[in-house]
Amino acid sequence: MTRRDDHVDTYHGVAVPDPYRWLEDPNSEETRAWIEAQNALTFAHLETLPERAFFRERLTRLWDYPKTGVPFERGGKYFVFRNSGLQNQDVLYVAEGLGVLLEGGRVLLDPNTLSEDGTAALRNLALSRDGRYLAYAVSRGGSDWQEWFVRSVESGEDLPDHLSWSKFGGAAWLPDGSGFLYSRYPAPREGESLTGANYGQELYLHRIGTAQEADELYYARPDQPEWGFAPVISEDGRYLVVHVWVGTDPRNRLFYRDLEAGGEMVELIPDLEAAYGFVANRGSTLYLISNLEAPRQRLIAVDLTAPGRENWRTVIPEREDVLQVVSAAGDEFLALHLRDASHRLTRYGYGGELLGEITLPTLGSVTDLNSRQGNAEVFFGFASFLFPARGYRLDLISDDVEVLPSSGPDFDPEAFETRQLFARSKDGTRVPMFVVHRKDLELNGQNPTLLYGYGGFNIALTPSFSITRLPWLEAGGVLVIANLRGGGEYGEEWHQAGTVHRKQNVFDDFIACAEHLIREGYTSPQHLAIQGGSNGGLLVGAAMTQRPDLFAVALPAVGVLDMLRFHRFTIGWAWVSDYGSSEDPEQFQTLLKYSPLHNLRPGVAYPATLITTGDHDDRVVPAHSFKFAAELQHVHAGDVPVLIRIQTKAGHGAGKPTRLVIEEYADIWAFAAHYTGLEVPQD
Repeated sequence: MTRRDDHVDTYHGVAVPDPYRWLEDPNSEETRAWIEAQNALTFAHLETLPERAFFRERLTRLWDYPKTGVPFERGGKYFVFRNSGLQNQDVLYVAEGLGVLLEGGRVLLDPNTLSEDGTAALRNLALSRDGRYLAYAVSRGGSDWQEWFVRSVESGEDLPDHLSWSKFGGAAWLPDGSGFLYSRYPAPREGESLTGANYGQELYLHRIGTAQEADELYYARPDQPEWGFAPVISEDGRYLVVHVWVGTDPRNRLFYRDLEAGGEMVELIPDLEAAYGFVANRGSTLYLISNLEAPRQRLIAVDLTAPGRENWRTVIPEREDVLQVVSAAGDEFLALHLRDASHRLTRYGYGGELLGEITLPTLGSVTDLNSRQGNAEVFFGFASFLFPARGYRLDLISDDVEVLPSSGPDFDPEAFETRQLFARSKDGTRVPMFVVHRKDLELNGQNPTLLYGYGGFNIALTPSFSITRLPWLEAGGVLVIANLRGGGEYGEEWHQAGTVHRKQNVFDDFIACAEHLIREGYTSPQHLAIQGGSNGGLLVGAAMTQRPDLFAVALPAVGVLDMLRFHRFTIGWAWVSDYGSSEDPEQFQTLLKYSPLHNLRPGVAYPATLITTGDHDDRVVPAHSFKFAAELQHVHAGDVPVLIRIQTKAGHGAGKPTRLVIEEYADIWAFAAHYTGLEVPQD
């Protein structure tokens, strides 16, 4: 058992014990020893599971096929990511023409060469408008911290440029290609790079060929340390538009600077009132996607010569379907709408006239939308639960849609089906979920079922293809993706319905989906597993503590599990807009009622639980998972195991090498299969 101490915090007169506070230091000798001991216990158990070998072998075979991303163009050159099969990281290729690229092209950047173990990953990239230079950001060991480098596209060689301490931002090239704008934070204090709070982001201008010390501080607001800056430069090079964000609040400010006329930064949207996203400009008119007075979003036009709100014009009005993305393409707009959590792609003119809808193959998601203003050539990707993403080329002049060459895994999609069900939550709200399973499924209530959810931060879960889930489906398991309140499936009102004092709605929706699946004969509590990561890890933690009787297996990954202290680490303060804060007396009471760590009770038989995290997670620090695992092991009264799997040299998930992903999911599925009764083929 884990050592407990007598540490107690007092919140607004309420004493709250925190016996595992010492686990918040990931670098202490005691914590490192605890990690080693927990991993030894976990892997010793996983090695005994007969299902493990099947999932590892099947995942490796399924993964090993050539994968091609969606092309994009810049400066007359074409680029695409490829993976030969089991490469840890995707490789970026370039060619002078699309035909040459589709036949092969040449390697421009291979992230697999950046580290021996594949844990260095390409996190961000930006090409100069003439296609001469590639600015690319690398993260190491799963951290959110980025190092920027610059590569010549022609030679494939790096310039001496090297920029550090960048996080949560991309790069915007100057029109002449002499440099780019990027955001960065002050260097953290020694030993705090993975835990210290991130405040005071600043916007810098970096000139090619110079040292970072020479970078120009382009814009900063030391009076507003929570503000972050995301720069975009218009396609015609005239305007710099800066999205000023505050944490994960969907609302933002919008500033701009006229690069041709010069002058100071202009605060076009000075208040935090709604979400605004720059799409394109025509002369002095900016086109912005916004949820101002339109919770399902609309496209508006703002003329900077007459920027008063009374002069704003609606181009694409709000409708029942959520307007998720608008992209300028050629001399028109492409609009991506959500209808019951699946995509529709539509063309509009600059005056708002409807030009037609692009027919998509089936119920699914547009994965990429690579278009540019003034260029009639568009590339987009499409995927569903059963079909991997593949690229398409759309010619806006001829209306032709061309399917680009691709391949898929050794998997028969025709043996499976996808349907959409709707549950009724505790308050009567209609909650959709996608259900995927073999066509020969018998509704006998005995099917091992995986229920996955997220429910937060305005993020919509749309149909997506995941190799990791295929062995579960092949073995006869049911996959369910729930579209819960707190997400973005039905616009900002749906999102707000799952925030702060309304967060319990998310958990009620998830539980309602589980109960609906049981009533309809898909599964039963003895065969039901729940899974979610990050905010979804909070979801799993809350569901299993509120209804331990309803689930056989719980799989919380990199979860936010200590709701009283999340805001004290790295970027955790930014989540207060969704969660609230324990520093507020009323919000503290709400958080304490559902915080997974604080709602574990002695003598309760909890589901078989496999917690997963990474020791380099600087998004949701691993202390959440460490403390939750320790307390769950302390109070658990059942016979099934409670384990934590801690991946070393890994973070929140982005950029994790293929090798580690396969190993991790083989363990997760083996655990879930074993404790839900899923029978897998045995040699």
